[in-house]
Amino acid sequence: MSAAQKTIGNDEIDQAQDDFTAALAWHDGDAEATIRTLLANCKHLRQQLVLAEISLSLGFTRGWRPCREPAAAAVEGAIVSG
Repeated sequence: MSAAQKTIGNDEIDQAQDDFTAALAWHDGDAEATIRTLLANCKHLRQQLVLAEISLSLGFTRGWRPCREPAAAAVEGAIVSG
């Protein structure tokens, strides 16, 4: 792994930690409330994705379909870029 890749990885970890700290602070340190809010947001975004999937035509997206699971998106991204 190159130094640039390590730096990018560290930046992503730092950003994730900052996001976590900000979410927890928003709920005054209440971890359960933070998790409940994040799960509710996830549910809402999944519902929005379903609506977008229904309304998008295959011609408009050139055959691309949204993935509901992050692991599936990572595999598809590797196939496209590989």
